[in-house]
Amino acid sequence: MENIVKDHADSREPGDDPRSLYLDLMKKCLTYYIWGAAPVELDPAASGGHVRQMAKRWVVSQFAKRQIRLVVDVPFDPHVRMIGRDLPLAAHTMIGLKRLDNLQMCIEQTLADGVPGDLIETGVWKGGATIFMRAVLKAYGVQDRTVWAADSFEGLPAPNAEKYPADANETWHLRPELRVSLEEVQQNFAKYSLLDHQVKFLKGWFRDTLAGAPIEKLSILRLDGDLYESTMDALSALYPKLSPGGFAIIDDYGLPMEGCRLAVHDYRRMNLINDPIQDIDGWGVYWRRS
Repeated sequence: MENIVKDHADSREPGDDPRSLYLDLMKKCLTYYIWGAAPVELDPAASGGHVRQMAKRWVVSQFAKRQIRLVVDVPFDPHVRMIGRDLPLAAHTMIGLKRLDNLQMCIEQTLADGVPGDLIETGVWKGGATIFMRAVLKAYGVQDRTVWAADSFEGLPAPNAEKYPADANETWHLRPELRVSLEEVQQNFAKYSLLDHQVKFLKGWFRDTLAGAPIEKLSILRLDGDLYESTMDALSALYPKLSPGGFAIIDDYGLPMEGCRLAVHDYRRMNLINDPIQDIDGWGVYWRRS
């Protein structure tokens, strides 16, 4: 197993300059932090015994077939929203403030150091993290880098248990709230006045789109595909394009399901990657390519 450097500091006061205030406001809007409480999708496996969980899953699935989502009101906890654990449906990202803070730090470091390459997220949901990537470039007046948003825009793929046993029991593909169309993501970019020629979309399953994507170099590689398959597909196709000094960010490393984490370990081992993995918030991690 990898050794992970822990960093759980919660201090995140923005600077007083307009750029810092703009980016802080973007993060609070994208995560719905600025409004607080928001409906949360009902988790059919949240509590109860096996029979009760099966009954909940059946009820949720029946409503889902009718395009109806069951939600519950959860009291707003700023710390939970900060570390991205309450999954607010009204937000444009579920990753929380700390992972957005990390994304900003990584982008600013690559700009300061002149690390060449575009920015990409694989698995964008409503587009929040890629919207924020574009916002950082906009705030710094960067005009020679592209933000790539790669997603099926149809939800997650059904597990290929034979090829990827680590994904055998996953049910992410059954969750309708994860299916966000390309048109909706583009509309979300436009709401922040950030849909322009520096944003490009890769629509389709990662196994079909990433290897042939017209990307020469990357400075930021952010993975949010949840599954072993999605994580391995993204790393295999894109990590060789990550410039030295660039950052690899893995959103789902700390999930209770181990597929993503196993894929990261397998890829790093196969490619002799020893750059230390840094913890972000107990869930996401990152490392800088040496």
